[in-house]
Amino acid sequence: MPVPARRLPSWAWVTGLTTGAIAAVAVLAVQAGQGTRPVATATDPTPSPTASASASADPKPKATPSNVVPEGSGTSRRIVYSLSQDRVWLIDASDSPRRTFTVWPGSVDPDPGTYPVGTRSEPVTSGSDGVRIEHIIYFAAKSGVNIAFSHAVDGASPPPAAAGTQTGGIRTNKADGTALWAFATTGTPVRVVK
Repeated sequence: MPVPARRLPSWAWVTGLTTGAIAAVAVLAVQAGQGTRPVATATDPTPSPTASASASADPKPKATPSNVVPEGSGTSRRIVYSLSQDRVWLIDASDSPRRTFTVWPGSVDPDPGTYPVGTRSEPVTSGSDGVRIEHIIYFAAKSGVNIAFSHAVDGASPPPAAAGTQTGGIRTNKADGTALWAFATTGTPVRVVK
C-alpha cells in the first residue's frame, strides 16, 4: 500500500515566498540606487468619478492645503502617502514637492511607516476588484493583502469594494499614475503618514 505524500503547510509556503521576495527587492533596490532618477512635473488634478462609481469612492478635499507636505514625512527623494488626506506627494532630491494628487484607497490601509518600492508590474492585469489596471507599484503588505499604487486602464475610478472584500489597490487617475510610475523606481521610499 503506497504511503501518501506529505504536503507542506501553507505557512511554510508563505514564509518561503516572502523571504524570496524580500531578497529580490533588496537586490533590485541596490541596482536601482545606481541608476538615474526621473523627476515628475508639478500638477494637482483631482480624479473624476465615472458613472460606475458611487460618490463615496471619490476622495474629498481635506482642510490641509494640497501643496503642504505632511510634517514628519522624512527628507530627500520619496513618495509621501497621507492616509487621512487620501493624497500622494512626489518629493524630489532637493526636498521639494514636484507633484501631488488625490487617490482612491483600497479597503486595507498600510500601517504608517516607510516602505521601499518593491515589485513594479508594467503589463495590464486585473485588480482584486476585477478592474483592468496598469503601472502597478507594490510597496507593502498587510493581513495577507498586497498594497500597491495603480490606475485603471480606462482611467475610471474604482467601484466601491463589496462588503467584506479586502483590497490593497490605491488607485490614481491615469495621468497621475503615469507620473508616479516614472518617479517610483524600485527602492524609492514610500513614507505612509496618518
